Amino acid sequence: MKASEIRAMSGDQMDQTLTDLHTEWRNLRFQEAVGQLTATARIGQIRRDIARIHTVRTEREIDAALTALVEASAE
Repeated sequence: MKASEIRAMSGDQMDQTLTDLHTEWRNLRFQEAVGQLTATARIGQIRRDIARIHTVRTEREIDAALTALVEASAE
């Protein structure tokens, strides 16, 4: 998943994708513990996607805070 795809998502879509990724990650970790994991690279992909979502979320929070600060100082 690319960062541009994540930026195009709404907040609710990001939350749902994050929930889905955490669920898949948990299942893959369980498979790894049992010794049934075949797609070992998928764990890394999921972790990177989760990090990207959190990064975009933080960017949006910073943008909102800066916008509020600029509006407050303009008054």
